Amino acid sequence: MTRSSTPRTALGRGLIAWLDRRTSGVGLVVGALFVAAALTPSLIPRSPEIQGILAGTSFAAGYGATVAAGMLWRYLQLPGLPDRQARIVVPLMGLGALAIILVFLARSTRWQNDIRAAMALPPSEGAAPLIVAGHGIVVAAALLIVAKLLAALVRLVSRHIARVLPPRPARVLGIVITLFLAQQVFSGVLLRGVVRSIDTSAQALDALIPADLTPPTGAFQPGGPGSLVAWQDLGREGRIFVANTPDPDSLTAVTGRPARQPLRVYVGLNAADTLEARADLAARELERAGGFDRATLVVAMPTGTGWMDPAAIEPLEMLNHGDVATVALQYSYLQSWISLLVQPDYATDAGRALFAAVHRLWLERPPEARPRLYLYGLSLGAHASQQSLRLHEMLDQPVDGALWVGPPFVSPLWQTLTAERDPGSPAWLPQLTTGEVVRFTDGRRDDIGDGPWGRVRIVYLQYGSDPIVFFRPDSGFRPPGWLAYPRAPEVSDALRWYPIVTQLQLAFDMAIALEVPMGHGHLYSYVDHIDPWLAVTDPPGWDADRLARLRAHFRAREQALAAP
Repeated sequence: MTRSSTPRTALGRGLIAWLDRRTSGVGLVVGALFVAAALTPSLIPRSPEIQGILAGTSFAAGYGATVAAGMLWRYLQLPGLPDRQARIVVPLMGLGALAIILVFLARSTRWQNDIRAAMALPPSEGAAPLIVAGHGIVVAAALLIVAKLLAALVRLVSRHIARVLPPRPARVLGIVITLFLAQQVFSGVLLRGVVRSIDTSAQALDALIPADLTPPTGAFQPGGPGSLVAWQDLGREGRIFVANTPDPDSLTAVTGRPARQPLRVYVGLNAADTLEARADLAARELERAGGFDRATLVVAMPTGTGWMDPAAIEPLEMLNHGDVATVALQYSYLQSWISLLVQPDYATDAGRALFAAVHRLWLERPPEARPRLYLYGLSLGAHASQQSLRLHEMLDQPVDGALWVGPPFVSPLWQTLTAERDPGSPAWLPQLTTGEVVRFTDGRRDDIGDGPWGRVRIVYLQYGSDPIVFFRPDSGFRPPGWLAYPRAPEVSDALRWYPIVTQLQLAFDMAIALEVPMGHGHLYSYVDHIDPWLAVTDPPGWDADRLARLRAHFRAREQALAAP
């Protein structure tokens, strides 16, 4: 009996000793608190799978931060718990951490359903907490294993350095070298490899031409017989954009007024070897097709993938009875948030090149023969469009206005205007003193300001639940301004700021910002573009009854798109 129990006793003691040496009790509790905070609501409703990945990442972040703090504590030779107390405290802290996670898991579904209800989504039911827990355990374990491997590498590097340096400096230098190597591997090998793979796949998709998408037959249509841009060089999104140009009859059927066929010019990434050549090609194609003879000319920047949002362009064309030319330039194949991280200058350079090429030809025309000139951009395209303006171009011959939708948080002009908003106006819907030049809207008001406009009209359209707009690089250390009351209608009252975790939540929100019903997050609706375009372009002949019919038309479109 004694012999058979001895191995078990030794195993138990060995396990306790291993936990004592390798497991941080405080780290378990802090990690559990990070998980609890991650389960609370943020801007976008999360599926159980995404919620689990976020919870696992948060646990690893909390545990890792605590272990790093403990290393610093020991390095400074500060006192710690005696071994006997640690053997008791660590298991108790582990049980406490488990209790914290279970309590908050039980409440997580209700929190997510609060956000889903605000966005008219059906509630999440069933085994959501179990799915969250399963994904969280796998992700946390994987991240902690990677951290353990890095710690082993630190010890290995430190031992080699200790041959020529004292142990403590060797340890510090080992940590620095390991972190540098990890950063180089992640950003130089893994990240670039993943981005290159995504970019290659998107480029192959961009080259595909569906059989039901045929090139235009008109001599003055981009991609048609007389076009300077070949049909295949418009790119996938450009072909879709041009092929879906509405005809005059379809516009008249909605507006009840005679209409022209809108002009849509688009140049893809494969159309020329350099950015400047593609921008010049777009401007010359616009001129050839008669774009400078339209009443309204819009220089548009698409999203990172090259997508042009029909929810923005179709209301513009309806309101102006088709007498509109829109010119756009593709600058990437990647999703906007990915392109923003790895190719931040591509969009800006493209916006400046396209505007400069079009503006140059626009200035060559007599003032009385020029179309009204506007800028438009969505997401990363809004950032590029804002950056395309130069002060010396605006002082003498300014554009007539701009509509920038869902501007990403990195946009300098947007940041300045938001920071300089009138006292008392919320960060998610700023008001500026007179509103003669710049106004903000969330698309849910009947009008955009009551005062008179100046020479230039600029409108920002942004939803309070859009994480692309309201992510902040410092939100892990200070509460963002949009959390103050009054909050945007779709932002949960249960949303709270938590150090580090809030930044992780918003980062995950950015990745799923389009996984919401139209009219929320980063998915802007047709109807919500009507008032901004009405304010910016000021088209004549629109009374309340005709606008109501136009809104009804686009609401029906949105319902048809939302139908399964």
